[in-house]
Amino acid sequence: MATQCYSVTPHPIDTLLTWVKSGEIAIPEIQRPFVWEATKVRNLLDSLYQGFPVGYLIAWRNPTVKLKDGTTSAGKRILIDGQQRVTALMASLLGMEVLTKDYERVRIRIAFNPLAGDDEPSFEVSNPAIAKNPLWIPDVSHLFQTDADLFEQTDSYLARNPEIDRNRVGKSLQRLLKIVNKSVGLIELAEDLDIETVTEIFIRVNSAGAELSQADFAMSKIAVNETYGGNMLRKAIEYFCHLAISQDFYSQSEINIAIDDKAPEVYFAELREQVNGGPKRYGGITDPAELKANLTMNCLPSTLLDGDPLDYNAFLVERRRLMADKIRQWVAVL
Repeated sequence: MATQCYSVTPHPIDTLLTWVKSGEIAIPEIQRPFVWEATKVRNLLDSLYQGFPVGYLIAWRNPTVKLKDGTTSAGKRILIDGQQRVTALMASLLGMEVLTKDYERVRIRIAFNPLAGDDEPSFEVSNPAIAKNPLWIPDVSHLFQTDADLFEQTDSYLARNPEIDRNRVGKSLQRLLKIVNKSVGLIELAEDLDIETVTEIFIRVNSAGAELSQADFAMSKIAVNETYGGNMLRKAIEYFCHLAISQDFYSQSEINIAIDDKAPEVYFAELREQVNGGPKRYGGITDPAELKANLTMNCLPSTLLDGDPLDYNAFLVERRRLMADKIRQWVAVL
């Protein structure tokens, strides 16, 4: 009979958030970006406020796994399942910005009504109408700031609503602040599990929640392939997807500044000169073979070095083909 490959321990939400902020809990490459709608964040806070269960988090300790920032996970708990819930809590309670599926950085503001009855919502996604309504606190993250004072917050609310009973407001705010003391079960996977088994656990767990698309599945499998640098390939795919949606995502690097508004035939001619002993204008590449390898790595046609006039539409077609070929090659070895 197979031995149990995990243990379960409850931890207060406040402790879990502290671990995330300090890096004790880290996010691996097999995780997905934040995809929750703001209403799901609202529902999570309401469940905690009501004392409802919000599911388990799954973590794993392994010193060799790659994280999203490219570092290894030595000494850290790797969050295998629960990224959406943890990110939702960081966003709503601590005011952290999140990157949406459309690659936009946004704040998710959740409002709280301390006077809500049993049949009324205590939480709502903040909007201009709620912000103008004195009965609502438009952003609960202000209450969870380290320098926030419950008495001052209560006084501020009563100044907007002088007819309201102070005890009722104070009790509601205390109840709200105590949600970070609620415990969430943390399932810790055995350290001796291999990455393929942990990836399979991740896929099975997520198939019961927010459905994994074929793209999510492929990206998870790509990311865990250490032999062929899958973590770097995943970053490249995400980068190009991001760039396709938000062209201003790619910030002004030193090379971009040097290129400025020069036509491609101009700066590629200068690159050819640079790798053949000429002045260094663009980065540190000074060898023709290294430049060609760099173009290949970035799915750029080597014909750019031939000096022929650039047909931009033909360039786009050829680059799409090279990118597709590289993705097929990587997927084939997974």
